[in-house]
Amino acid sequence: MKILALDTSTEYCSLALWLDGEMLSREVLAGQRHSELVLPLLQEMMEEAGLTLAQLDGIAFGAGPGSFTGLRIACGVAQGLAFGANLPVMGIGTLEALAQQTGSDSVIAVLDARMGEIYHAAYTKSADGWQVVSEPSLCLPQQAPLLSGDDWTGCGSGFAKYDEALRSRYHGCIGRIIDNLSPRAREMAQLAAPGFAGGLGIDPAAAAPLYIRNKVALKENER
Repeated sequence: MKILALDTSTEYCSLALWLDGEMLSREVLAGQRHSELVLPLLQEMMEEAGLTLAQLDGIAFGAGPGSFTGLRIACGVAQGLAFGANLPVMGIGTLEALAQQTGSDSVIAVLDARMGEIYHAAYTKSADGWQVVSEPSLCLPQQAPLLSGDDWTGCGSGFAKYDEALRSRYHGCIGRIIDNLSPRAREMAQLAAPGFAGGLGIDPAAAAPLYIRNKVALKENER
């Protein structure tokens, strides 16, 4: 199973190749330069692996939530590459990819959504993979969905930005916090591999980002 994964949902541009369990990856702090960096990084990585796109089994991308522009870039690049090589695609949730990084079995994944809000989800891990306890949502840190249990791991930029509010909200529930994690293509490739192996990839025309937020800016009279 050979899978390409790419993510541009945050300020990082991240790519990975899953090669029958082995991994090649690239990650750079792109700022606003994702669109100009992603294809050269891809070419470099494919050359290192000695592969062409046609030799892949599928392409995974960071579907969101995250930066609106970044999500469109990742989805668009995945679609374009997949159309050209006749490959299926799969969108992977950025919050689930965060959970995958922690090494924990109970995870509250939170990304800073700007405008005083967070993207939030909670997962527990079983033999079948990650199970959703709280669906990805947009909310104020002070109104994050409450959870039962006392051994949750909190992770992501939302904890870095709203540490006090989230610690207060989840007082007694969180065992540790890892606030310096960002979604990465490496974990997206790991999460996508069983799906592609099971034939769950979709036609690239059906791929779409998971925006969650419908508004990116407040009007002047709403500020």
